Amino acid sequence: MKLDELTVGQVFTTKSFKLTKEDIMRFAGEFDPQYMHLNEEKANQGRFNGIIASGIHTLAISFKLWVEQGIYGDDVIAGTQMNNIKFIKPVYPDDELHTIVEVIDKKAKKNETGILTVLLSTFNDKEEKVFEGDLSVLIKQ
Repeated sequence: MKLDELTVGQVFTTKSFKLTKEDIMRFAGEFDPQYMHLNEEKANQGRFNGIIASGIHTLAISFKLWVEQGIYGDDVIAGTQMNNIKFIKPVYPDDELHTIVEVIDKKAKKNETGILTVLLSTFNDKEEKVFEGDLSVLIKQ
């Protein structure tokens, strides 16, 4: 969808994604090798009582779910910024995540483009919010 086809206040709900312990450990091993994501014994003794997903992994899943909705399609040109990133609750193995996406701002620019900003709010299968962040993209008008 082009910028002109989207309205502030519009809301979309993504499909769900179930996160496995193997997914968490594979991602963390490559991108966030901290004990709470990789070392089950040490993680069990920590404040989260077990392995948790990296916040960056949760952000990536949230973005993946949004992109797979196909709303941007080929009209998106590039991401421009992320703001107000909040990792609210830990994400555990076997949590099933989905994202609610709200259009919160849009601004037309020159050259038939504009900036679209959406708020990504990701929830687990208990409907607890685990992540929130604003994402802006350069998009065709």
